[in-house]
Amino acid sequence: MTSTPSATRPFRPADLGTVAVLAWSGEAPDGSDMPYLLAYSLGDAAGGAEAGSAAVEALLENNGLPVGGDLVDGTARPRLPVTLLVESGTAVLNLAPLSAQCPAPEEWLAAVDERGYAYLVFTTRPWPQGEPGKPVEAAALKDFAGAEETLTAAAHIVLPARSLRG
Repeated sequence: MTSTPSATRPFRPADLGTVAVLAWSGEAPDGSDMPYLLAYSLGDAAGGAEAGSAAVEALLENNGLPVGGDLVDGTARPRLPVTLLVESGTAVLNLAPLSAQCPAPEEWLAAVDERGYAYLVFTTRPWPQGEPGKPVEAAALKDFAGAEETLTAAAHIVLPARSLRG
């Protein structure tokens, strides 16, 4: 029996499982609000959390977004393969072949309107408790999003916000 090494397997979107996005704002070092986005898998892919984590990592790296690496400044990279559309109170994240959206709180919308960008943390660490459509307690979000293992297993991107209004 032969097997194919994982590094040569083609990327399959189904391996991601459910990908969710959360928007929130918080105080930045400059004293004003920073709009944050957290993207993650629930770890519910057919191959389990490990397969989902590997698929997220492949998705990010295939698009030139280093996991655990330097901050990617999308404001200086007009051809960045990930985009953020903010429209009708919703944040829409696009990274081929993925499109995910989430409702954005008023504070987040105000912060992204003021800054013109959001700080995206797209982590390979699964978070089964962060189910789309269910409320997330602030403490649970802080514990997950602020955990070293979440942050070091993530791509960090300053992502320009675009809208349909020219």
